[in-house]
Amino acid sequence: MFLKYCAVIQFILNNETITTHEPPGVLLVDYIRYHAALTGTKIGCREGDCGACTVLVGTIKAGKLQYSSLTSCLTPIGNIHQAHVVTVEGLNKPGGMNPVQQAMADESATQCGFCTPGFIVSMTGFCLGNKTASYGEALAAVDGNICRCTGYKSIERALQTITDLMQAAADHDNLIDFLASQHIIPPYFKNIAQRLKNLQSPVNGIEKKSAAVLLGGGTDLYVQQQEEMVMSDINFLLNNTTLKGITREGNQCIVGASATVTELMESPVFKQAVPGFSGFSRLVSSTPIRNIATLAGNFSNASPIGDLTVLFLALDATLLLNEGGHTRQVALQHFFKGYKNIDKSKDEYIEKILFNIPATSYKINFEKVSKRRNLDIASVNTAIKIEMEGNIITHASLSAGGVAPIPAYLKNASALLKGKIPDEDLVEEVVAAAQNEIAPISDARGTASYKKHLLGQLVKAHFIELFPALNVKKLIGQS
Repeated sequence: MFLKYCAVIQFILNNETITTHEPPGVLLVDYIRYHAALTGTKIGCREGDCGACTVLVGTIKAGKLQYSSLTSCLTPIGNIHQAHVVTVEGLNKPGGMNPVQQAMADESATQCGFCTPGFIVSMTGFCLGNKTASYGEALAAVDGNICRCTGYKSIERALQTITDLMQAAADHDNLIDFLASQHIIPPYFKNIAQRLKNLQSPVNGIEKKSAAVLLGGGTDLYVQQQEEMVMSDINFLLNNTTLKGITREGNQCIVGASATVTELMESPVFKQAVPGFSGFSRLVSSTPIRNIATLAGNFSNASPIGDLTVLFLALDATLLLNEGGHTRQVALQHFFKGYKNIDKSKDEYIEKILFNIPATSYKINFEKVSKRRNLDIASVNTAIKIEMEGNIITHASLSAGGVAPIPAYLKNASALLKGKIPDEDLVEEVVAAAQNEIAPISDARGTASYKKHLLGQLVKAHFIELFPALNVKKLIGQS
């Protein structure tokens, strides 16, 4: 089932084909800087939080070359086997700056310059991923990049310049040819798709072997255990096709365990099953993290405040666990047994996530409060699913994070809604029930009393969003 990269890893780094015998757990940022001597990629936080180490990674998907941005400080080289890695040096135009670099210079969008390569790479990733570009998409592309010097208005003006330039891309059949003609990317990009196909045959450096560590995107493990992971025996799951895919069978949505947040965002099946997810997902971390963070990794990390965990609790999701071909199912709400303690043996892995799509009318909402909109862990987050027949609630599932040692399924508050007609008094009852089910602690994200109050306000926000006819002023105490 699992594949382990061992003797040889091959990938294309900018315009050079790389063959390396380095341990597959070595981080990409370290390989780029210390082995390839490409120092444009900066080391900042080493936690995927600042964007200074952002690179682009191109892979062949469904026969087409596709690029996405990711944080190289959390990406082991085992996860970029047979891929194209692009650093800021790989975007340089001979004899001068390319249009993205020029826009940043023209708008005085750089000061110390430490963060600038990451912005350049992310902006180029926007160009490579958006044939029909919008300014909103351009802003979203840099939501994982932080600048500590200039403020962001000059960067936003540079983004507008690039968006305007990209408007002409809609008239061209081949996006890469267009971008090369505009010098946004160098000409060598035109041959990358064929070069990647050549790398894939024969398959190099892979053998079937048991391993101690299962690794998806690495966004949790490399933050928590960076030094240990470098030399660990690793099974790489991020690109495992048997753990991918998002399908619907009857009334059931089935999600592969290695599906990333971005793949959920792009899946027509998932967006139909979970109305509003495109909006909810923008509250989850940042674009480079969403491109590599896997759903099963979010669950297995068992954070009491995992955004996707809280959402899938409200979806009444079930996990399919596999150990040597023997499978069992466990409801997500029973998966968490205590702080960082889950109902999964060492040799089991999550194969699929399943949830039923209600046959009747239903509503879903997700709320989150954090100090920053992007790239931040919530103080409290919460999700709700409400099934309706006419104006009667037939089933409800309410969940919350940051209010208990585990992601909390609020059983009593959920049950209280069944058979009721939504009104302001019912909402107050649900708030009281929810607050009685939680046990928050005081920490850097807020006091226990603040979190308890915040959950109440977010529960009200659910109902204000899903039932706009309710009296908002009464709910917030202004009438």
